[in-house]
Amino acid sequence: MRIGVDIGGTFTDLCAVDDAGIVAVGKVLTTHDGPARAVEDGLAALLADAGIAATGVTQVVHGTTLVTNALIERTGSRTALLATAGFRDVLEMRREHRYELYDLHLELPAPLVPRHLRFDVPERIFADGAVRTALDETYVVRLGRELADRGIEAVAVCFLHAFTNPAHERRVAEILAEVAPGLRVALSSDVVPEIREFERASTTVANVYVQDLTERYLRDLERRLRRLGIAGAPHIMLSNGGLATVGTAARHPIRILESGPAGGALAAAAVGPPDLLAFDMGGTTAKLCLIAGGAPLVTHQFEVDRKYRLLPGSGLPVQVPVTDMIEIGVGGGSIARIDALGLLTVGPDSAGSEPGPVCYGRGGTAPTVTDADLVLGYLDPGYFLGGGMPLDAEAARAVLRRAIADPLGVSVEEAAWGIHTSVNEDMANAARVHAVERGHDPAKLPMYTFGGAGPVHGAGVARALGAPSVVAPPAAGVLSAAGFLTAPLAFDFVRSARAAVHELAWDQVDALFAEMEAEGEALLAKSGVADVTHRRIAEMRYAGQGYEIRVPVHGGSWPETLIEEFTRTYRALYRRSGPEVGVEVLNWRVVSSGPAPDVTLRLKAQATGGEARKGTRPAYFPAAGRFVDTAIFDRYRLRPGTRIDGPAIVEERESTVVVPPGAHCVAREDAALEVTV
Repeated sequence: MRIGVDIGGTFTDLCAVDDAGIVAVGKVLTTHDGPARAVEDGLAALLADAGIAATGVTQVVHGTTLVTNALIERTGSRTALLATAGFRDVLEMRREHRYELYDLHLELPAPLVPRHLRFDVPERIFADGAVRTALDETYVVRLGRELADRGIEAVAVCFLHAFTNPAHERRVAEILAEVAPGLRVALSSDVVPEIREFERASTTVANVYVQDLTERYLRDLERRLRRLGIAGAPHIMLSNGGLATVGTAARHPIRILESGPAGGALAAAAVGPPDLLAFDMGGTTAKLCLIAGGAPLVTHQFEVDRKYRLLPGSGLPVQVPVTDMIEIGVGGGSIARIDALGLLTVGPDSAGSEPGPVCYGRGGTAPTVTDADLVLGYLDPGYFLGGGMPLDAEAARAVLRRAIADPLGVSVEEAAWGIHTSVNEDMANAARVHAVERGHDPAKLPMYTFGGAGPVHGAGVARALGAPSVVAPPAAGVLSAAGFLTAPLAFDFVRSARAAVHELAWDQVDALFAEMEAEGEALLAKSGVADVTHRRIAEMRYAGQGYEIRVPVHGGSWPETLIEEFTRTYRALYRRSGPEVGVEVLNWRVVSSGPAPDVTLRLKAQATGGEARKGTRPAYFPAAGRFVDTAIFDRYRLRPGTRIDGPAIVEERESTVVVPPGAHCVAREDAALEVTV
């Protein structure tokens, strides 16, 4: 028995799986003052409701938003930065690029380390690794003692060209361990040993900034699991779709930045066709991810705390492998309002779980997407979370009338539909840009939708995109937690070695790959993994370009095969070949993985017999211009092959599938519901 646990901004999702499929699922409100408490409470309820003995649980896989929240809310350790003399301001100078060229009041997130805690260390290493200026060890000794005396808790060390020669950084770590042993120290040559000074410094600072908070949380989680009687240590979901031990996650907390969203992408890849668009809409955000060739795309450039949610360059960059997705601030708890221009806007702020939407009855005062969906009749106020959390429809109507309908001079139903369709259009626009930028046409991809709110909005988003169909897998409301259980233990390694392809010393490249693969085998061996596979990747570009693309490296790819693979990848992305110039490599990467678990993500306990149709209730659809009697179905009683014509609503405990007029839904053999829009 294995259990996945996903902490979201509103709900904490749980999913228990054995060799034959999904045994039980659960969903509880997230406890923001102590996220591990919701994990413990949710696990206790899940085990009790399903009759599962805690001693029979062999693995718990956990994904969390802890690191993201700490960076956004600035709740990490008091941190200092040690940089090469003359480069302490790299965090503030950033890059030449401006995300809004003509905005004179451009807003950027403040650096995690203020200027008075950034220090110029006398030392300098050339790009080829040669030492120009020796490290001033006396300065480091004096500075280390002063930092400890002033209450600094963490230190990031980022020296120029340390990815080529880390000797000075490592010597600083040795000195600080001697003179200030209480300081946490992160070296850029350990955290992100690759080119680009600003991103390397930002990532190193972020890693050590959240390290203490993450380690305390993970130890608390281990303690709570032991208290429940679960013996094994949990595994933590990495942002790139692999798993890590608690120890590895505590040393590299920046690697779990996007651990929760990665689970949904993995689940979609596990249950869908090789190419699809995964759409995950929870209580706080919506995520869209392309699945290509049976696996989620991965990127090594990500931003936290964007001041403008869809504009690259407006956030704090972190240079670690993450599942390539676009995330926008629209979820079930997203707040709707009338802006200064008198227009309806939704998000990105969310009511979360505390207080939550008005209909939760927990003190919320602002209208949200969930309130709108309830007023439209898409949600059953008596069956939310299977009846475990009744909703107040009248309170939702009242707040929509006061905050939206009356100011706009429209009916409550029109206001609710405006919120619903605005969210759909926002997500469709984001999905279209995300897919096209990666060389795919979203109108040709089936959309797999999950999360508590995803199936409610899935058909509307698919219609706006022109997608052929939308699929809601079984247990869609907790599918991210289920996706955790499909991931292998894995870790990424990188080395920067910039050179033109035809000038590369291939024996040195082989030596770099061998070094990284040895690190991967040693790291995974600590977790008991003996069967390790390695995937080699080169990050390449045409000479003179500013950024590179990821190209798979196969045995014997020297050099013609490597250039052919680069040309093929470039053409697939941009539908054209590049200029007649040389090709160069910036970084070499290795992904080391253990065996992937053999998991079936389908519900074991399917109800048999009985009438699937539960009755009817009024639901609002603009094509009719009014509420219409809409058939309501129990998802657990639908037999494979059953066809349902819209308008209809199919309910399960954690989510609801809306089938609009003109669409139809078919229950498939794998228990998924496919809506043709």
